[in-house]
Amino acid sequence: MKHDYYEILGINKAASADEIKSAYRKLALKYHPDKNPGNKESEEKFKAINEAYEVLSDVKKRQQYDTFGQGNNNGNYTQYTSDFSSNMGDIFGDILGDFFGGSSNGRSRTSQKKRGEDLRYDVEVSYLDAMKGKEIPIDIFKKEVCSICNGNGTRDGASLKQCVKCDGKGQIRYTQGFFSFSQECQQCKGNGTVINNPCSECKGKGTVNKRKSIKIKIPAGVDEGVSLKISGSGNAGANGSPSGDLYIVVHLKQTEGFKKNGDDLHTEVTVSFSQAAMGIDYNVPVLDGYVKVKIPPSTQPGTVLRVREQGFPKLGRKNKGDLYVKINLFVPKHLNDTQKQALFEYAKSMGEIPKDARYQSDNFFRKIFR
Repeated sequence: MKHDYYEILGINKAASADEIKSAYRKLALKYHPDKNPGNKESEEKFKAINEAYEVLSDVKKRQQYDTFGQGNNNGNYTQYTSDFSSNMGDIFGDILGDFFGGSSNGRSRTSQKKRGEDLRYDVEVSYLDAMKGKEIPIDIFKKEVCSICNGNGTRDGASLKQCVKCDGKGQIRYTQGFFSFSQECQQCKGNGTVINNPCSECKGKGTVNKRKSIKIKIPAGVDEGVSLKISGSGNAGANGSPSGDLYIVVHLKQTEGFKKNGDDLHTEVTVSFSQAAMGIDYNVPVLDGYVKVKIPPSTQPGTVLRVREQGFPKLGRKNKGDLYVKINLFVPKHLNDTQKQALFEYAKSMGEIPKDARYQSDNFFRKIFR
């Protein structure tokens, strides 16, 4: 494949070493075979990306390439290509290097790969519990270490035998031209050891399925969809490997009369005409009781009042969101004669009816306002 290495990485010829590394990292993640299984086109692109980086990341090789082009050395630069995992370890560090089949220090990824599976548990909590925080019990079904063999997987404490196929490494390395990669040993399933006399309880797996009750703490200020990680509370790993993690996904159960918007809380109250007109200190219901809110005189229907620090706490911080109170106006459906006459006099004082008009009856009252 004779392509412009700069074009393959999407950079110009004046690109710095950091720019070369950054471009390679993005493309390697995108076209890696583990993310595109069975995709021949992605595999070819990945090989080309790796080849380009091998040359352009080395000062001397890059200078030689810039001088003579790819045709140098019979058009073949594979002599410069080392194990891909060493590139990944150099760029991403041990964690991603291990993920892609190796690491910068040559450690096996067997223990990481064989760790127990992560688990997810969805829990629903009320607005009040989400606002204040609460410890709640849950029951989960998970893999626990076998109590008979203590996770060893063997019967009567028999010793494990080293896998002869992978020499105890748990992986088998394959090389195709300049491209090298590792795969899990199918004989030992990546453990590096085989069990000739498996435990009767766990059948050599080292784990058994059990129901377990645990308590989880919902932190104050948690929001819808937040995932809480409990390290080591997932499935136990096979044959003594580390346990996975448990992720608690929180869902909020809406409380009637309230709406949550981020850290803010919204509610509505209904007051009478006289209360809205003259103003009042009103006890507004909140999630855990009441808070006194001053409704100023001449408050119009639909007005929204802001009450600071009466919303949800901000997760991981001391301050809180606000409470927003919408004011609605109550109009009575039935009035007695005294109330009607009082309203008649009010309407007359406001100039809504003639000043010399006199309240006489319901029929008269309806005629006046028709």
